[in-house]
Amino acid sequence: MVILESRVAPEWVDYNGHMNDAEYARVFSLGVEALMDHVGLDATGRQRHGYTIYTLETHLCYRREAHEGQPLRVALTLLDRDAKRLHVFFELLDEAGNLLATSEQMLMGIDSEAGRPAPFPAPVESAIGALPHVARDAWPALAGHTIGIRR
Repeated sequence: MVILESRVAPEWVDYNGHMNDAEYARVFSLGVEALMDHVGLDATGRQRHGYTIYTLETHLCYRREAHEGQPLRVALTLLDRDAKRLHVFFELLDEAGNLLATSEQMLMGIDSEAGRPAPFPAPVESAIGALPHVARDAWPALAGHTIGIRR
């Protein structure tokens, strides 16, 4: 499911002539915001429910360079979920569908007033249930990786 479409902004390009590593994280953060909007946690929804989503952990992998003005798409796959957490996998793609980067994230639902984790509000839970979800044995090949030097 494509959750966000964007372009590489001029200010995202570094001295190497391609998108700076931190800007990939920015695009995936915008993907989380787009996901929140999609499930009813836009500004109005956050206010109405007194609820938001925080990012607990991110694993970002760089695959190809992105260049100024290049169209970008962020695709989302829901890997797992429970009453208050989402385990998501984002793919950053260029206009030809080439994989530029991935970001695997653990997101936590938060009661904004208490500042504590809390179950998703019912309408949000329902919207999450409609997201594309895959079983563990069908996860994207780059999901679930750990960082380490292989010996």
